[in-house]
Amino acid sequence: METSEPELYGLGCASFCTRPTAVAAAVDDYLKPFLVGKDPGEIEDIWQSCYVSSYWRSGPVLNNAISGVDQALWDIKGKVAGMPVYELFGGKSREAAAVYVIPQGRDLAECEDHTRELLEQGFHHIKFGWGSRMTEEEKAYHGRTIITDRASTDAGNLLEPASICRNIVSAFARFREVFGPNPEILFDVKAQMPPIQAIALAKDVEQYKPFFMEDLLTPEDNDYYRLLREQTCTPIAMGELYTNPQEVVPVIKDQLIDFLRLHVSAIGGLTPARKMAALGEAFNVRTAWHGSADVSPVGHAANLMLDMNVWNFGVQEASVYLNTHETLKEVFPGTPELRNGYMWPNGRPGIGVDIDEELAARFPPKDLGRLDERWCPRRPDGTVVR
Repeated sequence: METSEPELYGLGCASFCTRPTAVAAAVDDYLKPFLVGKDPGEIEDIWQSCYVSSYWRSGPVLNNAISGVDQALWDIKGKVAGMPVYELFGGKSREAAAVYVIPQGRDLAECEDHTRELLEQGFHHIKFGWGSRMTEEEKAYHGRTIITDRASTDAGNLLEPASICRNIVSAFARFREVFGPNPEILFDVKAQMPPIQAIALAKDVEQYKPFFMEDLLTPEDNDYYRLLREQTCTPIAMGELYTNPQEVVPVIKDQLIDFLRLHVSAIGGLTPARKMAALGEAFNVRTAWHGSADVSPVGHAANLMLDMNVWNFGVQEASVYLNTHETLKEVFPGTPELRNGYMWPNGRPGIGVDIDEELAARFPPKDLGRLDERWCPRRPDGTVVR
C-alpha cells in the first residue's frame, strides 16, 4: 500500500492460497478505489468501513482482502513511529516466540530422522503428520472397497477414519518410545472425520500428553466441543477454518478450546486478531496463529508482532522454509529468523519485512486456476468428506 509521502508504503498479507485471484480482484476492483484519499493512520475506521462496505460481510475472500490492507496500515504506522508494530501494541511480553515445525519425509524412517535433526537444532514443539498415512496393507485392503475413480489410495484423497485413528494413536506411541517424554507433540486432524470418532481419538491419545490436537472438528460441529470437553483433558486447538468472529466467541467464552489457531488474514488482519487474543486472555485461551507454508513471510512477521505482545501467547506455527529457502529471503528481506526453537523479531520499524519487486517478478505464480483433489477427500463410494 502506497501513500502520498515519498518512500512511505506498507506491506500486508492476504494469503488465501486456493482462491488468490478472487482476493486480488476484491482489492483492486473494490478496496483500492474505496481507500484512495483516506488517512492511513485511521486504522480502526478503515477496517470497520471496509468490513461493512460490501453489505454482505465476512468470508475468506473479503476478509483476506481487508487483511492485506490492515496489515499494510499497521506497517505504515510503525514506520512513521520508527518502531516495530509490537511496540505500538504495548511492547514485548517475551524475547522471542516459541514455534512448532513439521518434520518431512517420504516414510516413517525419514520423518524420524528429520525429527532428530529438528530437536538437535533446538526445536521443542513438533507437529507430525505421518501418523495419518495408510500402511501398504491398509492401502491394499481399502483399495478393494473403492468403487469410483474419484477416490484413490495413490492420489491420497481416500479417507477412512477408522484406519486414520488407529495409525495416529500408533504414531503417538512410537513418538514417545523413540523421543521420550520431553518434546512437545502436536497433531493436525484436519477436521475430516465424524465428530464421535474425533472425540474417541482425543481420548485415546490423552495418555501420550499431546501439547494439543488441532482441528478435531469442523466449524459446523462447534457444539460437539462440549461433549469432547466432558470426556477428555487432551488440549484442543481450533480456528484455522474460522472466518467469522461469531464462530469463535462461543468456544472461547465457554472454555471449550485451549488454543486459538486463527489464520490471521482469513479473519481480516491484525486489528480483529488483537481483539480475539484479548478475549482469549479473559478465558485463559492461548494463541497459536496458523503459520503454514502458504503464509507469506509478511504474514509470518505479522503473526510475530502479535506473538511478541499478547500475554496469552501459546506457540506459533512456523514453516522451516523461513530458514532454508534463501531465494525467499532475498525476495522478502527481513524474513523472520528461526533459531533455537524460536522465531525472533528483527526490531525494524513496522512489520519488519520488505519486498524486492523486481526479483519477485521473476517468480510468477503458477496454476492459479487449478483445484487440487487432495483438498476433496472422499469415501470409497465417492462421497466428499467435509
